[in-house]
Amino acid sequence: MSLEDHVEELASDLDVDKEEVRRDLENLVEYSVPMDEAKQSLRRKYGGDSGGSGGTPSSKAIGEVTTDDSNVTVTAVVLTSGRRSIQYNGEQHVIREGQLADESGTISYTAWDGFEGDLEPGQTVRFGNAGVREWDGRPELNLGQSTDAEVVDETLDVDADVGGESALADLEPGDRGITVEVRVIECEEKVIDGRDGETTILSGVLGDESGRLPFTDWEPHDTIEEGASVRIEETFVREFRGAPSVNVSEFSTVTPLSEPVSVTEDAPRMRIREAVESGGQFDVELVGNVIEIRDGSGLIERCPDCGRVVQNGQCRTHGAVEGEDDLRTKAILDDGTATVTVILDDELTERVYGGDLEDAREHARDAMDKEVVADRIAERVVGHEYVVRGSLSVDEYGANLNATEFAEADDDPAARASNFLKGVDA
Repeated sequence: MSLEDHVEELASDLDVDKEEVRRDLENLVEYSVPMDEAKQSLRRKYGGDSGGSGGTPSSKAIGEVTTDDSNVTVTAVVLTSGRRSIQYNGEQHVIREGQLADESGTISYTAWDGFEGDLEPGQTVRFGNAGVREWDGRPELNLGQSTDAEVVDETLDVDADVGGESALADLEPGDRGITVEVRVIECEEKVIDGRDGETTILSGVLGDESGRLPFTDWEPHDTIEEGASVRIEETFVREFRGAPSVNVSEFSTVTPLSEPVSVTEDAPRMRIREAVESGGQFDVELVGNVIEIRDGSGLIERCPDCGRVVQNGQCRTHGAVEGEDDLRTKAILDDGTATVTVILDDELTERVYGGDLEDAREHARDAMDKEVVADRIAERVVGHEYVVRGSLSVDEYGANLNATEFAEADDDPAARASNFLKGVDA
């Protein structure tokens, strides 16, 4: 059925002016409310049958809400509340989003333009007729113009922190309304092709005592600069190459801190299987044996336009090109639990090869074979144990770690084996 058909049906069933129904229905659909849910909402609004759901939505504990629910009533504590600007049908809209909690659990929410109500962290609010949608496989509350919100004088014993203050290591993609106190470790200005044309952003790395994460500041704040310690309020977290990424927006507040934030110098050490099953890690340390050097290692050629590896004079993006020489190593690391491909850039490859790019070119010319460069690398690293630090990404093609550090292990193998076996027994 077309939207007009739905309007005709509702106006006829409810005996309500068609133009009024059209306006309400278009507004709900515009904000991504499913058609069936939107129609049920209007039936309740105008006093009609909600389509078998029994009129007033049932009251539920958050832990009982499922993706099969259409509308519910919940009473919950507002844990976090953050604003974000989105573009829908060519127009800008400001939404509020965050998390709610009661004694049974937590749930995320999105409040659209038409929602009227308080959403301050720490408040206990009764949400009547809140829509439910599936988001990332879990239920999420959709708060719109049909949702009644009332602050109530009720204390709930929730097992969650109010306010959104978090350490970097505890952040997960999908977190909203978050506050962090961090030091800006790296920061650079970039010009990207945004939705409104060329846009200047800041990107880099944040750190605290728990770890490090990448960030993007979509509306560059003057207080975010390399070396600065800042408190950033009202951020949201997205996934970037399998790991959390902090996003700073025009609604974020960035305040300089008088005391510098301490930043850990170490990356968390994980077993390879654990790291891979996490889906990605921005900064992680792995230990294992190099069991193989993969094809595409040694002296390679890259496209001068996009930097992709050129094979047989062909770039996947730009076709036939004159490739530029470079050095790279793709090593398979195995710790007994799983394997990962460790990618070494030109500087790390020079160290394991024992020479620079010009040395590699001369080596290949003398042998009349580029493969001798990869062969020498294999001779030096295969069968040896290494400590590797870098950024791990996992996709349908496997797990890859872009290394920032690659050093032969010097700790006691017996002690590490004992610790490993303890972990297995646990």
